[in-house]
Amino acid sequence: MSIGDVMRLLQFGDSLLPIGGFTFSNGLETAVHEGQVQDVTGLREFVRTACSRAAASDGIALLEAHRGAGEAALPRILRADQALFNRKLNSETRAMTVRMGKKLAEVASHVVRQPILATWLATIHQGATPGTYPVTLGLTLATLGLPEGFAFAVHQYGAAAMILSASLRLMRISYLDAQSILYEINGAAAAEYERYRDCKLDDMASFAPMMDILAARHVGAHVRLFMS
Repeated sequence: MSIGDVMRLLQFGDSLLPIGGFTFSNGLETAVHEGQVQDVTGLREFVRTACSRAAASDGIALLEAHRGAGEAALPRILRADQALFNRKLNSETRAMTVRMGKKLAEVASHVVRQPILATWLATIHQGATPGTYPVTLGLTLATLGLPEGFAFAVHQYGAAAMILSASLRLMRISYLDAQSILYEINGAAAAEYERYRDCKLDDMASFAPMMDILAARHVGAHVRLFMS
């Protein structure tokens, strides 16, 4: 990878990219409110579970979209997008992935200015596909010529960073502890990629029932800091 490639990877993997990730806690808000996550140990386990779940579902769809983009095969990307959306079991998770996906498509289409990204954004606007975030990210980074393994890593990093950023507003936790957890999760990304790189869409799994229950409870919460 060239210096330019690394800079593009940093840009589209940046937590400050304006796609709305800071408005979501990925279930942590309810977990903290109900006492399921109370300290660093609980937070570490929550993030680890969320990222393992992301690798086994979002990650597989991302890789499929990346490969579809490499072949200029829009139907393959569309299948990955719908398959992933169908596996989002609660309304807040679905809202999170499509809102972030649409905003990323808007940013990428405007900044990168490649026909496939413009087509993807138009397809989302027409309601022909949900436009999930992992699929849009895989498509975007493939269009930039960045390897699929790095695209997978960007998504895993983002999943952890979103929760840990929220934790600093929800818990009595040091930013040093948050960075320690992030460092640990980052170290597992390569193994997760090797585990799922050869999986098909039918292999996607997102079994984490407690996280789905917490997300469902969050929908009816009277006071909420985050949208999920």
